[in-house]
Amino acid sequence: MSTKNKIGILFGQENTFPQAFVDRVNEKQSQFPAEFVSIDQVEQSVPTDYAVIIDRISQDVPFYKAFLKNAALTGTAVINNPFWWSADEKFFNNALAVQLGVPVPKTILLPSKERPDDTNHNSFRNLQNMNWDGIFNHIGFPAFMKPHAGGGWKSVYKVDNPDQMFKAYDETAQLVMLYQEAIDFTDYFRCYCIGGKDVRIMPYEPRNPHHLRYAADMQTTGDAGKKLLATMTDYVLKLNHGLGYDFNTVEFAVRDGIPIAIDFCNPAPDADIHSVGQDNFDWVVEAAANMAIDRAKKAQKGGDNLTWGTFVRNSVAHPAPAPLKEPKAPKEEKEPKKDPKGEKPKKAGPEEAKPEKPKKGKK
Repeated sequence: MSTKNKIGILFGQENTFPQAFVDRVNEKQSQFPAEFVSIDQVEQSVPTDYAVIIDRISQDVPFYKAFLKNAALTGTAVINNPFWWSADEKFFNNALAVQLGVPVPKTILLPSKERPDDTNHNSFRNLQNMNWDGIFNHIGFPAFMKPHAGGGWKSVYKVDNPDQMFKAYDETAQLVMLYQEAIDFTDYFRCYCIGGKDVRIMPYEPRNPHHLRYAADMQTTGDAGKKLLATMTDYVLKLNHGLGYDFNTVEFAVRDGIPIAIDFCNPAPDADIHSVGQDNFDWVVEAAANMAIDRAKKAQKGGDNLTWGTFVRNSVAHPAPAPLKEPKAPKEEKEPKKDPKGEKPKKAGPEEAKPEKPKKGKK
C-alpha cells in the first residue's frame, strides 16, 4: 500500500473547474496535495497514490472506468462510485424516485428500434408489439423521447403527435429510449448536491442557448417560494442518498407549485465557469474541495471508501431468503450382522435391554 495520500481529479475536455479545484484544495491544506491524476501503468490489485479521486470523464473512456474500479478496490475513495455509476441509468432513477416519494414525469421504456448487434428475431421472443395507442393515451402530447442511459442532451426529441414520434423513433437506431410526458413548467431549476449534504439551487432555463441557461430568475416568490425551495432541498437529498452520488445535479420543472424531478443522473455535471456563472462556480469549487479533503481524512487504508446509496445498503442488509434445504431421505435400516455360526442374534426383551452390572462381593 502506498504511503502517499494525494487528492486527484480525472477529467477530459473541461478546462476551468479542474484547475480551480486543485488550487483550492491546496490552498486549504497541505496534508493531501491535490493534482491532476497521472496514469502510466495499471496493474491488477496494485493501489494508486491517491486517497481520493474526483471522476469527471470515465463515462466517456472505458479504460478510465476500469482504472477507477481497481483504485476503489485498493482503497481509493472514488467520487462518484464507479461500480454504481456503471449500473445506473435514467429509467431506474425514475423508478427509484417513485419509491422515494419524489414526483417524476409519467415515463415508458421503449425497446431499441434496431436490433442490437449479434441478435436476431429469436432474441426477442418475449417481446410483444408495443401498445402504441395505450402509450400515447397514457403519456399524452407533447412528449419527450430520450436515451434511457444518455446525457448531455444527446438524441433528445420533442414530439407533438404520433407521426413525429415514429419519425424520431426511426432515427434512434440501437438506443433504448424513454418516452416521457412533457411538463408545462412555470419555474425550472438545476440543483447541485455535493457530499450528500451541500445543496445549491440554481434557476435554469433549458430553452435558452447553452451559455445563457443559468441566466434565469426564480418566478415563484414569497412564502410559496420559500416552501418550494425547502421541498426541492428535501427531494435533492432523498434522491442522492438513495442513489449514493457524492457529486450530482437534479433538475426540477415546477408545475402547479410542485417540483417534478426531470433528470438526476448527472454524476459528472457541468461545472464550467462560462456556463454556470461565477457565483455558482465558486460554490461548486469550494464544496467539492471541502468534500474531497473530508473524504481523504476519513479514508481507511485498503478499505472500501466508496459511497453506497440506501437502495444498495438496504438490499445488503435485507438479502433474499436462502433457498430451503431439501429434507434428507431417511436412512435405510441395516440388517443385523449374523454371528459366525450363521444364527441371528436374539432381540433383547424389555428386561434384557439394559443388563445389570455384577455386584462386587465383599472381601
